[in-house]
Amino acid sequence: MGKYFDMLMEDVRLKEGLTACMNCGVCTAVCPAAGVYNYDPRQIVSIVQMRDDDSIEELLKSDTIWYCGECMSCRPRCPRGNTPGYVIQALRTLSQKLGFFVESEKGRQQLALKRAIGDNILRTGYCLTPRNIRPELHPEQGTVWKWIIDNDEQIYGRYTDAYGKEGAGALRKCSDQTLDEIHKIFEITGGKAFFDTIEHYSDIKAREMGFDGADEDYFMEVYTHNSNQHY
Repeated sequence: MGKYFDMLMEDVRLKEGLTACMNCGVCTAVCPAAGVYNYDPRQIVSIVQMRDDDSIEELLKSDTIWYCGECMSCRPRCPRGNTPGYVIQALRTLSQKLGFFVESEKGRQQLALKRAIGDNILRTGYCLTPRNIRPELHPEQGTVWKWIIDNDEQIYGRYTDAYGKEGAGALRKCSDQTLDEIHKIFEITGGKAFFDTIEHYSDIKAREMGFDGADEDYFMEVYTHNSNQHY
C-alpha cells in the first residue's frame, strides 16, 4: 500500500500542490477541462490522498490525467492553497517514467509530442518554427498553409532579416555552439533519458498493437486517432 504515493511524493510539484485538501470541489467548479471532458480534478486528488496502489495505478494508465490543460485556474481559487494541476503534472511524469502512459489513447500521444516538439528543440533549438512544421499533420490549416511552408523564406523574411540565418534576431538559425549547449542541458537534467523512456515504452506498445515498432505508421496512429469517448 502506498508505493505509488511515495513515488509521487518525490516530485516537488505534489508536495507543493497537495497539502490540505478537504474535497470541497472548487477546483472542479472552475476547471475549463471539467466542462468539456469526463474529468474531475477533485476526484483525482481524492484518489491520490487515499494512497491505494490499485486506484492510483488505474489513474496512471487512464486517459483522465491527460485532460488537464494546465491553465492552473485551480491554484488561486482553492481555499486551502492546493494546486490540483501540480498533482496532475506529478501523475503524468510518473506515468511516463513507469511506461503506464501507453495504456491510454491520450497517453500514447506523448510520443507525438516528443517527436513533434521535443525533437525539434534538440534539432533546431525551437519548439516550433515554420519550416519544421509538417503541413500534412495540420489539415485544419488548409492548402494555404502548405504554400506558406513552401515559401517560408519569402514570407517570413519580410518580418526579419535573420530568418533561417545565424546571427541576432527572431527566428534566427541557432549556432552549433548553442545547439551543443541545449543538448548538454538535456543530458545533465535527464531530459534526454526522459525522451528515450517515451520512445522505449512507445516501441513496446506499438509492437503489441501490430506495428513494426514505433515507426511512422504508429506515430500517425497516435497523432490522428480519436475514439470520441472522452466527453
